[in-house]
Amino acid sequence: MLKRIIFTVTNDLSYDQRMQRICDTLASNGYQVLLVGRKRKDAIPLTKQAFDQRRIFCFWNKGPLFYVEYNIRLLLFLLTNRADIVCAIDLDTVLPCYFSSIIKKQIRVYDAHELFTEQFEVVRRPGIHRIWLWIEKFAVKRFKYGYTVNEFISNWLQQQYDIQYDIIRNLPVEYSLTDVEKNKFILYQGSVNEGRCFDTLVPAMRDVIAPLVICGKGNYFEETQKLIKHYHLENKIECKGYLTPLALRETTQQAYIGLTLFDQKGLNQYQSLANRFFDYMMAGIPQICVNYPEYKRINDEFGFALMIDNTDSQSIAAALNNLLADSVLYEKLQQNALKARSVLNWEQESQKLIRFYNSLP
Repeated sequence: MLKRIIFTVTNDLSYDQRMQRICDTLASNGYQVLLVGRKRKDAIPLTKQAFDQRRIFCFWNKGPLFYVEYNIRLLLFLLTNRADIVCAIDLDTVLPCYFSSIIKKQIRVYDAHELFTEQFEVVRRPGIHRIWLWIEKFAVKRFKYGYTVNEFISNWLQQQYDIQYDIIRNLPVEYSLTDVEKNKFILYQGSVNEGRCFDTLVPAMRDVIAPLVICGKGNYFEETQKLIKHYHLENKIECKGYLTPLALRETTQQAYIGLTLFDQKGLNQYQSLANRFFDYMMAGIPQICVNYPEYKRINDEFGFALMIDNTDSQSIAAALNNLLADSVLYEKLQQNALKARSVLNWEQESQKLIRFYNSLP
């Protein structure tokens, strides 16, 4: 009988490119895979995949009550569905996976997608931070098997909890680029959350000679819309909300410049290695990126991003206008991105994922 893996997330499955890649890879390599996530009221129908998908409905959709309700419902789901392996994606589903693995004698895996307890939106709320920190200290050391997205997080987990996790980066699938004419718009794709520099990016756009398109939603989406209205930039900044992976890929290829920005207010942001950093590269478009350690490490080798040391409005505007005006610099970064595609892709990185799951007892 094929080994069955259940992956657990709290987000909408339709837009989770990372989990779609992971689940598709394992389903194509001899595993039965089920991806479980939340069911939002405005959710679009799930598209057919090589793996199974389930959505869990909750009455509460945000805040502490959502996490409590979802974790209870998820635990009941795990207890009533067969799995040889349960994998928690980040801390918000780690407890149901832990208790299910104990009760049903399953192998448990932790996917440390980020330093959850070091997110700015968590750290700035002491009460919430203490709860998540307790969950982390209780659960993570009990997950012998796991992986994360970069070297810093792997080392940090080893120092904190004496566990050694593999590194499997969030690299995109290599695809054939379509011959589209680049439009001179700037693209931000990803979660519209606190700590992503929207407080300085939005006012910076007053001085930038191109429009901005924002694809995504998050806990700072409504505040970002208010900032756009406050600075009277409704005709210069477009918020598209969530796009399906295919639509997002098409939009990214049409863009002229991408943005990978994080405030330096939380360790998670400072030591991040975001999906969008590689997504812009895969689309062959240059980007403006924060000069933080994990990004710098890769850009020093491949050179497809223009790095900035400050994320104030003046620095963001200056970098964008520089890249918009300097065709020689743009061409250099673009060519470097096109070369990096053949190395920094999921086809290469997925071999680490397959070896990891094949090595489990």
